[in-house]
Amino acid sequence: MDTGDRLAGLLRGLKERSGLSYGTLAKRLHVSTSTLHRYCNGDAVPTDFAPVERLGRLCGATREELVELHRAWIVADETRGRGGDAAAPAVAVGPVAPPAPAPPAPPTAPVASAVPVEPGTPVAPQVSVVAAEASGSGEPVVLVASPAAAVVAARPSRARFTGALAAVAVVALAVPGAYLVARNGEKEPRGGSAAPPAPAPLNAGISSYNWAEPCGQYYVLDQKPEHVPPPPPPQDTRPWARALDGIDGGHMQLQVTVTGRTQEPVVLSRLRVRVVERDRPPARTVYSMGDGCGSGITPQTFGVDLDAPRPYVKAVAGHDGDRVVPAKDFPYKVATGDPQVLNLDVHTEEYAVAWYLELEWSTGDRKGTVRIDDGGQPFRTHAIEGRTVHGYRPDKGEWVAQE
Repeated sequence: MDTGDRLAGLLRGLKERSGLSYGTLAKRLHVSTSTLHRYCNGDAVPTDFAPVERLGRLCGATREELVELHRAWIVADETRGRGGDAAAPAVAVGPVAPPAPAPPAPPTAPVASAVPVEPGTPVAPQVSVVAAEASGSGEPVVLVASPAAAVVAARPSRARFTGALAAVAVVALAVPGAYLVARNGEKEPRGGSAAPPAPAPLNAGISSYNWAEPCGQYYVLDQKPEHVPPPPPPQDTRPWARALDGIDGGHMQLQVTVTGRTQEPVVLSRLRVRVVERDRPPARTVYSMGDGCGSGITPQTFGVDLDAPRPYVKAVAGHDGDRVVPAKDFPYKVATGDPQVLNLDVHTEEYAVAWYLELEWSTGDRKGTVRIDDGGQPFRTHAIEGRTVHGYRPDKGEWVAQE
């Protein structure tokens, strides 16, 4: 059975069992009747799990049925290519190939990015290397470029927050476009004649930026309350915050979904956190996105303390409703149709931090690393301890300081 048809079959079964009409369910889900028909017919897959979960709960789904719905949605979403597009995963470090003779570079400005270089990795002499002192890790950072639009340089607010990346944008102007980072963590061969490395046998990306949605989510904005528009529905809070150049405040609750691309199992051996920059947070205003909680498939939960000198991913106990899920550390396995869901509570009480994740994998004689970040940029998390939090009052039509 097609993976989308499997999800649709589960949704149709729940709908028919409930006795509720498409119109009644669509109204309660805040979607159109035609959209709900498309979900139940397999013509469309929701871009996130929230509407699937709400439909299941409205139709009286049991915990086991919600878990099955979540797995079916993950596989259907991955098959249709939406999960990989949204998460922008999988860029990892490999040796940098020497530049091949090429005509003069076109006038377009290059994109710059900063990624850590493992000890012993050869680096071409034209590529500048700097120490990421702010991370406290002492690991070097290699500056690479490709001939495309200068994304980093064009976003001054982010460049101010991540000063190291701003420096990268300047230095990259002198770096030839041939210096590219190897993808999927497998070593890129020297010279231009060898075939490119095979794709990683898995996809990894962010399926939720707040797995406890809609509870416990805060954004830090460099704007006064009277200039901030009302908050959107929960599924739209992140685009709303990004349009306002908002930064995740306090705890960032990422849900990482990993799906295999082959029938052979792929071992997930380790998840690392890489700090790009860490500094004292500037004076900005904190905005709360509301209260309440949700749930779904039973995930494994990890904590990351960005205030630690060398932050790492630590397995911690999680919760599935009222049930405590014991802590379970790596390794894990994934394969086609058998995804793994990892919940991360990444937090800071003292700093403003830019960071990303690296997931190490292996299968047979192959191994590599995929990078998980925020659409090609590092994640940003901002401490909110001791700051006044503002919540939106619909009755007053304004943001009000909370106790």
